[in-house]
Amino acid sequence: MLEIGMKAPAISLPDQNGEIRTLEEFQGKKVILYFYPKDNTPGCTKQACGFAELYPQFMERDAVVIGISKDSVASHKKFEEKYNLPFVLLSDTELKAIQDYDVWKEKNMYGKKTMGVVRTTYLIDEKGMIMKALDKVKAAENPEQMLKEF
Repeated sequence: MLEIGMKAPAISLPDQNGEIRTLEEFQGKKVILYFYPKDNTPGCTKQACGFAELYPQFMERDAVVIGISKDSVASHKKFEEKYNLPFVLLSDTELKAIQDYDVWKEKNMYGKKTMGVVRTTYLIDEKGMIMKALDKVKAAENPEQMLKEF
């Protein structure tokens, strides 16, 4: 997990529309950067829908929400459309940002060890510095928890 106070690693990844997006384009705003395991799974859907529901309140606080997983652009597009998600979803199929943000970890699934994304949320300030870092977050509680950070 990255440390509070350090510069957030650069990101350059395609969004759900196939456009390359960078973290720098959001300078001047706070960024809620959340890493999640997989589109259309129960926990990830609860988390995404929670951020969607609270999105107007994040916008009022001059903040943006960005979700990242290793799913494809096409998967993200379907996820966005199915749940009417108003924020950016980035596709990291090569695990670049996932590894840069130290969220690719060994997980224990039903007694079997596998590698995967540990649900993690970072709050990045207007200058690109990490203000808050939360790992092993509870999907359903994370959006409300992040709103309280403002």
